[in-house]
Amino acid sequence: MSDFCFESPVRTADGPTHHAAPRMTAPAIVWWRLLVYAAGDFAFNLYWQSMMLYLLFYYTEALRLPIAQAAACYAIAMAWDGVAGLVVGVWADRHLTAARYRAVIAAGTVPLGLCFVMAYAAPPHGIAVFAWVLTGHLLFRTCYSLVNIPYLALSARLCSTGADCARLAGWRMLAGTLAALIVAVGTLPLGSTIAGNPGPVAYRAAALLFAGVGTLVLLAAVLAVPSLPDHEMPAARTSLRVLAGALSNRAFVNLGAAMLAMILASTMIDKAVLYYFKYALHDQQAGQLTLGWMMATGAVAVPCWMAVARRIGVVTGWFLAIGLCTAALVAFIGGWVVGALALKTFLVVVQAALVGLSFTLWALLPGVIARGEAAARISMGAVIYGLFALIQRIGIGLGTLLLGLMLRGIGIAQGAAASEPLRLAIAAMPLGFLLLSAAVMLANPMVRRQV
Repeated sequence: MSDFCFESPVRTADGPTHHAAPRMTAPAIVWWRLLVYAAGDFAFNLYWQSMMLYLLFYYTEALRLPIAQAAACYAIAMAWDGVAGLVVGVWADRHLTAARYRAVIAAGTVPLGLCFVMAYAAPPHGIAVFAWVLTGHLLFRTCYSLVNIPYLALSARLCSTGADCARLAGWRMLAGTLAALIVAVGTLPLGSTIAGNPGPVAYRAAALLFAGVGTLVLLAAVLAVPSLPDHEMPAARTSLRVLAGALSNRAFVNLGAAMLAMILASTMIDKAVLYYFKYALHDQQAGQLTLGWMMATGAVAVPCWMAVARRIGVVTGWFLAIGLCTAALVAFIGGWVVGALALKTFLVVVQAALVGLSFTLWALLPGVIARGEAAARISMGAVIYGLFALIQRIGIGLGTLLLGLMLRGIGIAQGAAASEPLRLAIAAMPLGFLLLSAAVMLANPMVRRQV
């Protein structure tokens, strides 16, 4: 997930952010450095999207891990990822200068790539599959947090003007979208070409390729960052102080709750696509192509949601996205989405709406950080990113676990499932979570002052 740092002309709950949050004091940075740094999101999304789109499917279909065990492994690893991100955030806010942020990111790039490859490695003979995949997944998530949280925190320090923030955010989203498209469409073709085998080894070959590319891109991104001044806010004296400062911010707590409900919905939808195409439509290849279309949607949806935010405001765009996704899910549950073309269109519309929701959450976050730091008079950017990472990972883990339990209940474990129960299983609960997310956002003190 990318973090967005929009200032003017995007509106927050209190109007333009240059009225609501302190001006940024970062030195001006030439555009090409921002562009290279934004490419770091390409590397992170090679890893992230592969884990999101294929790892659960790889566990069950290639390693033959039972769906309940695979979902439990995924949930445990995501929860651990969130905890690790929070610990890294607290540590970074208390101990890291801008130069040390760069050093931590650079030092972690190679271990991160190696751990990603291990997550797709087959267990050696005599080692239980569950223990092996859980260990590999936990190692990867630990390295990911250690590199990603400093990257996110450093990105908020690179903006000297609102235009820089908008440019950096847009470039990062587009870089992430490109990586997601490559992962969705290219994992099996690229892996099969490298390995000479379309079987499970193709996933491992693709992981090796993505790790090599991701390592090089991340190194280039961190080297593009010039020397930056230290943060003007002092570090907290204790870890408890910085956590208390973040959790006392009502707007942040509410935004996190809305994010949790949204992540639960989006996780269940995204991870159900391959299973629906395989078991309801009996066309796994079409499911992989559809994932590619869904990822490509971001390239169009991101500029559109940026334009919507400028036109009607970020928060209003949130409720517009909720309405769009709700309408699509109701049509799907009602049986009005008939045929492969209609199904692909439905999923593209849902993906566009989910991109809008993610855009809104991360566009609001910098204002939340600025207010929290101004109120507490301590640096807390990294810990808030860490807390958001924790919330996100918990949501992904729980969403995966819920989907796994539902799929097992309707017969996936026996290799078959009726299309009607499968349709309800993958759409009804996400719809409920999206409506809950909208209700929570309405209670946000920032939002209430706007609406």
